[in-house]
Amino acid sequence: MEHLEIERKFLVKNSDYRDTAHSQKRIIQGFLNCDPQRTIRVRIIGNKGFLTIKGESNSSGTTRYEWEREIPLDEAANLIDLCEGVILEKIRFEVSVKGHFFEVDEFMAENKGLIIAEVELEHEDEPFQKPHWLGNEVTGQIKYYNSQLSKNPFKNW
Repeated sequence: MEHLEIERKFLVKNSDYRDTAHSQKRIIQGFLNCDPQRTIRVRIIGNKGFLTIKGESNSSGTTRYEWEREIPLDEAANLIDLCEGVILEKIRFEVSVKGHFFEVDEFMAENKGLIIAEVELEHEDEPFQKPHWLGNEVTGQIKYYNSQLSKNPFKNW
């Protein structure tokens, strides 16, 4: 998948999203590079591995280039061992709300207690229905980027 990723991020107020989630999956991920101009992420979801490169975000924090490829699970596991910082563990709930798709991540381990929802959009000013469980918007706040959570986990805040 190669494209511009356009998304907005929000804190989550409560666990009501679980009632309407149509799937959930465990994700383990680490970062080989956390440079703000280019992050290189390794992710394991179930029995699949992925390598993702993301470019620098625009000034609003909503848009950046993303390149992702599936890689063999054993290679992903080996690359996770090379990652810098804390390895992130989370459960991702997928929720559809009025034609938009929200990914709600409940972080575990070093980031336990942090819950972030992301909605992907076609363009930056696209309107969408905000479910009642969404809290404050944190789009563009660098400390909430996964790459930063690997360097400065939520438990340290």
